[in-house]
Amino acid sequence: MARRSFARNKVKARPITFFIVAAIILLSTLLSIFGLNVPVPGQSGYYELYGADKIRFGIDIRGGVEAVFAPKDYSGVPSEGDLASARSVIELRMDNLNILDREITTEKNNGRIIVRYPWKSDETDFNPEEALKELGEMARLTFRKPDGTEVLDGTQVASATAAFDPNTSDPIVLLELDATGAKAFAEATGELVATQGEISILMDETLISSPRVISKITDGSAMITNIGTSEDAIDLAQKINAGALPFALEAISSSSISPSLGAGALSVMTQAGMVALALIMVFMLLYYRLPGFVAMFSLLGQMVGILLAISIPQQTLTLQGIAGIILSIGMGVDANIIIAERIKEELNAGSSLTTALANGFHKALSAVMDGNITVAIAAVILMIFGSGSMLSFGYSLLVGVILNGLTGVIANRLMIGSLSQFKALQNPWLYGKKKEAADA
Repeated sequence: MARRSFARNKVKARPITFFIVAAIILLSTLLSIFGLNVPVPGQSGYYELYGADKIRFGIDIRGGVEAVFAPKDYSGVPSEGDLASARSVIELRMDNLNILDREITTEKNNGRIIVRYPWKSDETDFNPEEALKELGEMARLTFRKPDGTEVLDGTQVASATAAFDPNTSDPIVLLELDATGAKAFAEATGELVATQGEISILMDETLISSPRVISKITDGSAMITNIGTSEDAIDLAQKINAGALPFALEAISSSSISPSLGAGALSVMTQAGMVALALIMVFMLLYYRLPGFVAMFSLLGQMVGILLAISIPQQTLTLQGIAGIILSIGMGVDANIIIAERIKEELNAGSSLTTALANGFHKALSAVMDGNITVAIAAVILMIFGSGSMLSFGYSLLVGVILNGLTGVIANRLMIGSLSQFKALQNPWLYGKKKEAADA
């Protein structure tokens, strides 16, 4: 006996629902192909929603820029710590720009930093000097009160050192300020200590820490606590030191990088992906009939959703990111197959169509969601602890499994439930029941 009615299981299955869901998927497909310019309220300009043709591909697929940075107006060779801080600034800047595919190396003997990163999606002339403008000037560190008032900047920080609290053994960062910075900091902490307000530390306009003031700092020596791990403390100290570097960085040379996979790799991968998706859809349609027909829309919606989630925010898509897309699409195919097989099993066991649909989705849900949740957790961990191209893989995989839940489960159920309301589509054979059993 069915545990619940398909129509009453908190899912509306009106006949028009299929056409609404299908229209949303098809409109999203057009958006992914052509993009869209959205007017900005109160302004004359437009916000561009990039289509799939303007995805920013990684160095391995499309090539990019190699730039050599060196200290500007600085005599001697920077210390290893200064170079590490400068590298931290460049990585932060690239994270903010969603440039996930990059290679950053430091040369300790001459104090240079070599940065490799991909072309922007709309670049066609491949001018490395123009491409360097995307990174802009190298970092400005500021300390600000809750109202946004600047307390001091990076030039007033003498040093920042990762250490451990002698009382609790927790990771901390020790700050040493110069005379001017110590005076300004004493005034600010004196104002905020009564309310235990926060002093925000920003790199450019990116918040990197917001320690709470628990005492007035008068001697120019401060301690930042409640940081997390020792790695977090080291990272924060490097970012603060980067804003206090005694030099600015300038690009002394730049050149173009050819794609490591070859100039025609992108075209080949695109064609292979389209052919593979088409073959999968044909298989689903022929083998699973009406659930396979619905699966075609759900897989298309998942694929289009992933592409839009990458193209609109201009996330860098690397070869690892493509692997994440393939893996998530494979999970989407599995979800549709599991649902179709459960419905078919119920029908062949003698259940009515309404009962088979209800029990089929109910039995398939746990298997589909368990797989998606575990993969989503792994993707989140990759994004938290990974960097560079690992972020591209984690991002595309996470977006893919989220969309798998939306299209492979929710949209799939809505569409099948909608189509099952049409009398011409209530033949159990269309849902996988054996022909001889259906005729009996």
